[in-house]
Amino acid sequence: MEIQAFRCFGTGPDSGNLALVCHGKAAERLSVAQRQQAARELGAPACVFVGPGSTPDEAATLDYYYPHARSALCLHASLAAAAWLEKRDGVLPASLRTAGGQRLKLEREEGRILFHLQAQAVLAAAPPRDWLAGALGCEAERIVSPPALASAGSPKLLVELAATEDLNRLSPNLARIVEWGRSTGVNGCYVYARLGEGRYQGRNFNHLDPALEDAATGVAAAALSLHLRRDLLLLQGGPLGNPCELSARWAEQWVAVGGVCREAA
Repeated sequence: MEIQAFRCFGTGPDSGNLALVCHGKAAERLSVAQRQQAARELGAPACVFVGPGSTPDEAATLDYYYPHARSALCLHASLAAAAWLEKRDGVLPASLRTAGGQRLKLEREEGRILFHLQAQAVLAAAPPRDWLAGALGCEAERIVSPPALASAGSPKLLVELAATEDLNRLSPNLARIVEWGRSTGVNGCYVYARLGEGRYQGRNFNHLDPALEDAATGVAAAALSLHLRRDLLLLQGGPLGNPCELSARWAEQWVAVGGVCREAA
């Protein structure tokens, strides 16, 4: 199996959320269980297995894995796969497909790769504010708007806190959050605070290991843009020493989300 590493959404050459692109015939032959085991052993925040596209106009099919679970959609891994395909083929692919059948349309805009995603229904219900406060390790009154659920392919629970200082003080019960997500089909909890007009800062909790906290979460940027019904710039990863920046462009039932991707040294 061949593996290339990329840093996604970073604000500089040494920052960005790490994703591993796994490709080649050996990667394509692995079963779901074998891919999950490989992702666990590799230990990166996300791995994407690249296979042939299902139609002539699709450059590839993408299958996503975190160390603890398979995912329906991971945008920073998609960004890595798109960058690898562009390097391999000499052109950015126009479209890709996820293993679950979601079609991803791509474009370049001012050095960023953007994915066009359609809003999807979420059947789960948001938990009560008191439950969330206990799971996140914060006071209930610091949650300043009703918790919401939104999805552009990977459902997120969105929780707004009063200030960025609240984000940094969180002490989440990760096992509790992950177990709730598994029982409801929701891919973790994204906690955010407003910085100013159209600018936000956030943290994502969907890993059991605190060391694997995402420095950037593309599906959360998409979900937040759909929920707020606006364009936005989302900052993430700074307190982790890995500053990242994600942009989202809202268009009713669609959102275009993306950022910069660089091959890791």
